[in-house]
Amino acid sequence: MARQGNAAIIEQFIADGIPFMFGNPGTVEQGFLDALEEYDDLQYILTLQETVAAGIADGYARATGRPALLQLHSGVGLGNAIGMLYQAKRGHSPILTIAGESGVRYEAMDAQMAADLVAMAKPVTKYATRVTDPSSVLRVLRRAMKMAMTPPMGPVFVALPLDVLDALNTEQIVPTSLPSTRTAPAAALVAQASRLLTGAERPVVLVGDGVAASGAQEELVQVAEQLGADIYGVNYSEVNLDVTHPLYRGDLGHMFGSVSTAAVKDADAVLVVGTYTFPEVFPDTGDPFRADARIVHIDLDDYEIAKNHPVTLGLVADPRETLSALRARLAGDLSELDRAAALERLRARRAERPATAADDGSLLHAFLRELAGQVPDDVMVFDEALTASGALAAHLPGRRPGHWFSTRGGSLGVGIPGAMGVKLAHPDKTVIGFTGDGGSMYTFQALYTAVRHGIGAKFVICNNRGYKLLDHNIEQYWRERDVAPHAYPTPFDLSHPDLGFARIAEGFGVDALRVDDHGQVGDAVKRMLADDKPFLIDLRTTEGGPRG
Repeated sequence: MARQGNAAIIEQFIADGIPFMFGNPGTVEQGFLDALEEYDDLQYILTLQETVAAGIADGYARATGRPALLQLHSGVGLGNAIGMLYQAKRGHSPILTIAGESGVRYEAMDAQMAADLVAMAKPVTKYATRVTDPSSVLRVLRRAMKMAMTPPMGPVFVALPLDVLDALNTEQIVPTSLPSTRTAPAAALVAQASRLLTGAERPVVLVGDGVAASGAQEELVQVAEQLGADIYGVNYSEVNLDVTHPLYRGDLGHMFGSVSTAAVKDADAVLVVGTYTFPEVFPDTGDPFRADARIVHIDLDDYEIAKNHPVTLGLVADPRETLSALRARLAGDLSELDRAAALERLRARRAERPATAADDGSLLHAFLRELAGQVPDDVMVFDEALTASGALAAHLPGRRPGHWFSTRGGSLGVGIPGAMGVKLAHPDKTVIGFTGDGGSMYTFQALYTAVRHGIGAKFVICNNRGYKLLDHNIEQYWRERDVAPHAYPTPFDLSHPDLGFARIAEGFGVDALRVDDHGQVGDAVKRMLADDKPFLIDLRTTEGGPRG
């Protein structure tokens, strides 16, 4: 059936089961946005800036494991979204990103807003292209969708010129074909992996979000327990295992390579699953592993295996299928001495676990303790709390797969829109997004979208009146260079003028409270959870006067 490309692309999106289009409109996209009014199965989620649209799309894709549709306006809109698309690429979020442009016929004119959209998008996407033929619009969109959803998943980009979409389109609407990657390595390779890991006295397991993407949490824990191996999170932003497990030792790979090196330098056997080593901002450029360490690396992304450090055996395969096969093989290969030693290591780690969550008596801990007591067991958390994340993890740890998400990629502003994307994916769940005062101001206008579309996520601003993470990082910088401690640089300070988050939120139509002392905590949490509407709390985590 012949119809405009504007209608055809919408029908393709619907055929692929996409319920939302996140975006900000522009003149060169007006044709298909006008056509969208005729379709009830695809809802446009309006944002006031493209960073917000990309952040919501990222949260939605992460919470569903399905593609999110992101609409941007030409080069200026794509430019606004670049930072958030980088987050999505680092985190392997399947986002189909589209942007309009004025038309192929105007390409030679170098007119206002003209830009090489594909060149702009390439560094922050898995695949980027432009449609120039009206007979291949849907073919290209399906190709992009397939690439977004094929591990390693990631954002993709398609430029859609206005005149190409205005032209008649006769392509057939068919759902995108997605290949299965549920593959396991050959039995001989599984046996080799088992031989490399057995007999270890100091085994370590390094896990990343490839475990969550594969749904391999149970298999991962079983293998780690068989080995009695300490588990560290690397590039860890989803629930790859219950973090209260006694073998879990925390996260590596955030800022300084010395932290990761200290954790693995004594390991004689290392199992790496669903991540690479190591993603710090300031990594150790030497080899952090022992020269005789036996290293097995499992990942569906062949690029990540041995990217920075050599491995003994690399297996390009699905983590769940591979760990399941490895578990079965280890059951026969581990000696009685191996089993006894693994059990003893597990017992020792279990004895070290504190009986209760750490609590320093601060307002932050008081609030989180109260919140943990009132939220349902299946609460969903989006953590961009940064310097407050330790306290958050003590009271609301990531335990259930698909119920805890954290920032990745290094840029700020994901907490508020990310939580909104999660809430859209799971409208019946309680969803709470945590962010800081600095991070929130990148995307605070997302609250408009929450009210407009009835997205009842809750938001907590951990307000320490500064870029506190920079304070911590420069202290490390001073120590490494033997610089005497002194006042933090003034650009790190956000105490003046005071950011009145509750008042700003109310300007967008969001109910909000400022919490300054312990006596307000109980009522504040009760009010926040009273209904399914958006609600914001400005939690003054730096108690007393202005930050100094």
